[in-house]
Amino acid sequence: MTTTKNPIALPVTAVTCLEDRAHVERVVVLDLAAGVQRLRLGPVSALAVDRTLHAELSAGHSATVLDVRLTRSWTPRGPVPDPDGDSALSLRVHALVREQLDLEQRRERLHARRHLLAVLATDLLREIGEGAGAGETDSARWSRELDRADDERASCGEQLRAVEARLAAVGDERGEAERAMRLAEDEPAELVAHIELTVESAAAGPVELRLSHLTPCALWRPAYRAVLGGDSLTLETDAMVWQRTGEDWSDVRLTLSTARSALATEPPSLGEDRLTLTDRSAAERRTVGVELREEETHALGSASVLGLPGVDDGGEARVLRSPTRVSVPGDGRAHRVPLSGFTTAARSEYACSPELSPLVTQVVRFDNRAGHALLAGPVDLVRDSGFIGRGTLDFSAPGASCELAFGSRDDHRVVRQAEETRETAGLTQRTVITRTVRLHLSRFSPPGERGDRVVTVRERLPVSEVSAVETRLRKESCEPEPDTVDAEGIARWDVALPPDGHRSVTLVYELSASSKVTGL
Repeated sequence: MTTTKNPIALPVTAVTCLEDRAHVERVVVLDLAAGVQRLRLGPVSALAVDRTLHAELSAGHSATVLDVRLTRSWTPRGPVPDPDGDSALSLRVHALVREQLDLEQRRERLHARRHLLAVLATDLLREIGEGAGAGETDSARWSRELDRADDERASCGEQLRAVEARLAAVGDERGEAERAMRLAEDEPAELVAHIELTVESAAAGPVELRLSHLTPCALWRPAYRAVLGGDSLTLETDAMVWQRTGEDWSDVRLTLSTARSALATEPPSLGEDRLTLTDRSAAERRTVGVELREEETHALGSASVLGLPGVDDGGEARVLRSPTRVSVPGDGRAHRVPLSGFTTAARSEYACSPELSPLVTQVVRFDNRAGHALLAGPVDLVRDSGFIGRGTLDFSAPGASCELAFGSRDDHRVVRQAEETRETAGLTQRTVITRTVRLHLSRFSPPGERGDRVVTVRERLPVSEVSAVETRLRKESCEPEPDTVDAEGIARWDVALPPDGHRSVTLVYELSASSKVTGL
């Protein structure tokens, strides 16, 4: 069996990027000789998963793959030989070391001198005390000696502080120089992988090898750019790709998939669930316990995406392909890859939910004409004035209706006021809670602006799930009456606001509960 010593280059030709890994495909043409031979291919990413390595030769050639495996070699960090002796960095480090030693010795001398000056000041004060006790009055000499000792101590302290400051600066500079020398004059440690391929060929000739494997440290997420212009919207679909697999993907066919190959496919085991019946007590039969709870509602086809978006595929694996070959460096940074784009008619609506926010938001609705599903992801919003912010696009099937919020309107304001009254009927002991919600809408317009602007206002009503509690809308007290009230209790008004106009909306509803109900 012959063995090739020089490795054969094995470039990356196609990549399928998954949610948290990548399927890499490599294609190379081998010039095989007759017989059994071992080929060394690479180098390849050392992160390649061994058990996913698969090699396949082109059909129509009498060659068989006998074995394929990954071999890794570790090169530890070592010095770079310098033929001209010490480098400038090494000489700088030696100079800093000598300067640091000199400064340390000078600091020791200054500490010793400062200690002697402190002893001298103590002896001088003792001599003054003894002389004053003996009746001596040489105050001029005592003052002169004390001033001299204090001046010497102050000068010594200043020199000591200067030496310590310089010593700290030299220490920092020496550390930086040593780190730079380690990076510049040491070869980095390297983990390199090669592929050893053993093939048997009946005849000599060229043959195409297709090799594939999985590798971690690669992922992608969708990203969008929406440009609103009048009654049309242009949506561009991109893919943000990160990879740090140890090698660059240069001029490859890129496929993006939401398949989760790491998830288990076995159904979960079913545990035993026992149901028991118990008799209610007399107190429990006399009362009905209720509570108010908040529930978030979604439209058909939308979903709530927490954390990093992009993995919501509607329960079905989606595959997107880049129309052109791309290059993604292995630097771990985000790289934007264009996928598709379309322009469609857009319908704008100015909507407000005063219970959640006093702002009026421009909501744009359009149909998905991309030809593929739009996955959940961030959207860069662009209007005539330029970039206005970033929003979020929910999952949308092909041809389905989509919604995008293009930010709030600064020239609109909504003020909400709520009141509540509680009454109890005398005979039936039935509790009636009446709630009144008043909404005040204002529009501030620049001079010369014409035309009304319709603002859609939404306010919710409680929805009862038990017969003991009833919700009733008092239409005769509402001003004006809501245009629609859906099954989830959302009341809607379409309010037309003229320039610098003001409008008010009043909603009144009742919660009626029997005497058995507790918790309201």
